[in-house]
Amino acid sequence: MRRAIVLVHGRLRNADVYFRSAETARAAAGEQAAGALLVAPQFLADPDADLAGGLPPDALRWTPEGWMGGEAATAPAPISSFEALDALVARLADRRLFPNLAEIVVAGHSGGGQVVQRYAATSQEADALAKDRAPGGAVVRFVVANPSSYLYFSPERPMAGGGFAALDLATCPRADRWKYGLADRPPYAAGRSGAEIEAAYLSRDLTMLLGAEDRNPNHPALDKSCAAEAQGPNRMERGLAYARYLAARHGAAFRHVVRVVPGVGHDGDGMFTSPCGVEALFASEPCPAAP
Repeated sequence: MRRAIVLVHGRLRNADVYFRSAETARAAAGEQAAGALLVAPQFLADPDADLAGGLPPDALRWTPEGWMGGEAATAPAPISSFEALDALVARLADRRLFPNLAEIVVAGHSGGGQVVQRYAATSQEADALAKDRAPGGAVVRFVVANPSSYLYFSPERPMAGGGFAALDLATCPRADRWKYGLADRPPYAAGRSGAEIEAAYLSRDLTMLLGAEDRNPNHPALDKSCAAEAQGPNRMERGLAYARYLAARHGAAFRHVVRVVPGVGHDGDGMFTSPCGVEALFASEPCPAAP
């Protein structure tokens, strides 16, 4: 086994659906994905405790929004959802358990895309593996698909006519606060400066997947807060603007891959089982680059 795929579900917390998508993508990748380990973690929220049978007392659960931003669990201990991902990545990278594992891919769509985008910027375990990687040890890649919003590293946001300008925080103070900006970030992300977080994010091996048809400004699951609207009118435009933002700040140092998935809207299965999605997860046959 050379590769592990960790696929994070969306806001519906339907890990079983995402696991099936990972299985379909693995089959489409053919020999390139032979033996790949698939993991679909389940992040529980407080309302899940009311489901039939309830939850075991030691089961972590978060607020319905908190798990997407790395906030601490509400019970039974204040553990960040990013700490949970760190533990999973660390276990996969343990060569005593998986001696041949060369690559760990952490991917997510929609709400899961929000998780992975912020986790890529702040991941303590990815930093540790990059710093102390033993010969033949696993590397970590990230795949961010169709999130409603992104973590910006400065007050600038895209303008309608192109370019970027500083926000008027008096009219939308939350726009520069976590999870949209660096202010008031949770304890997990508070131990480093904003510049260090931005540098870590820039260093990641990361692919952005954007559904070409994910353009509905009134999609029922789209974040329509003023903080999110400041990033663009819909998910497709927000993603392209974010890539332009990083390119404008860092020039040639911005090396993340951007893929526009033709014919797919806000559909996790459609994204990850498309040729672009299969390429991103399993390094299979390439799909066309974004225009």
